[in-house]
Amino acid sequence: MPYKNRVALTEFFQQIINGLALGSIYALIALGYTMVYGVLRFINFAHGDVFMVGAFFGFYLAPRVGQIFTPPSIAGALVVLVLAMLLCALLGIIIERLAYKPLRDKPKLAVLITAIGVSLFIEYVGQHKKVFGPSPQTFPELIKDQNFKFGGVVLSSLDLVVLLVTVALLVALQFTVHRTRIGTAMRAVSFNAPAAQLMGVNLNVVISFTFGLGSALAAAGGILYAMKYPAIEPLMGIMPGLKAFTAAVLGGIGNLPGAALGGVVIGVVETFVAGSKISPFRDAIVFGILIFILLFKPSGLLGKMEVEKV
Repeated sequence: MPYKNRVALTEFFQQIINGLALGSIYALIALGYTMVYGVLRFINFAHGDVFMVGAFFGFYLAPRVGQIFTPPSIAGALVVLVLAMLLCALLGIIIERLAYKPLRDKPKLAVLITAIGVSLFIEYVGQHKKVFGPSPQTFPELIKDQNFKFGGVVLSSLDLVVLLVTVALLVALQFTVHRTRIGTAMRAVSFNAPAAQLMGVNLNVVISFTFGLGSALAAAGGILYAMKYPAIEPLMGIMPGLKAFTAAVLGGIGNLPGAALGGVVIGVVETFVAGSKISPFRDAIVFGILIFILLFKPSGLLGKMEVEKV
């Protein structure tokens, strides 16, 4: 094979690996969007900020966990990840109870505006010097970054961790949704909430669990993102949150496999564009995909068309 072709092929596989790692993070965030939409039929635009809070939980937990597990260590990283997920699950439940529960019977526009308000509230409270502070902070090293070379392709240990954790969480999510009682209740509420209530499903429990589960996945995405790009600040959730929303729409909002697929596609596309001559337009291209999918296939790649009664 000619040298130029080998270089091009190596670069292609390198970008695929980078794109899969980034897309896996988008997939974790997108799953939260799609689960909430599937149950309540509205977009929680504060979800990207829960992603940010998850990263800061990891930032503050890491030194304390490091007193038990000498960093960098896999055990310490797992403890930080699990604790951040639990704390963000609690945060998601609190947000739902205080901000969204009183509006369940109100027009969807009121809920949407409230979600934007909650997002701005979290962002600007986070910038206060007594909370997170406005300046970027360096995320601590949880796992030692090492490179593994396969020919000319480099796979970092951080990328490997991102992929493995994402796959494990996706498998756990699929098991929860399709093999547990609460998962069955979630699917029942998504299909027909009034009928599910008549059959004895506790709507409050299902909705709280959905918000908690989605927020936990966002926290995992925040920790993984901070490990890979270790500068965190209170506005860091805006762009990944919007791109994850694009991924959810691309895959089919309300469809879990679709959200995961959409996240991977967006991550790979963004990585390839970033490595090309049109890299300044990578965000524009990602959001251009959102416009394109809404115009020509609003149900998404794996979604199904639904007729809504007015």
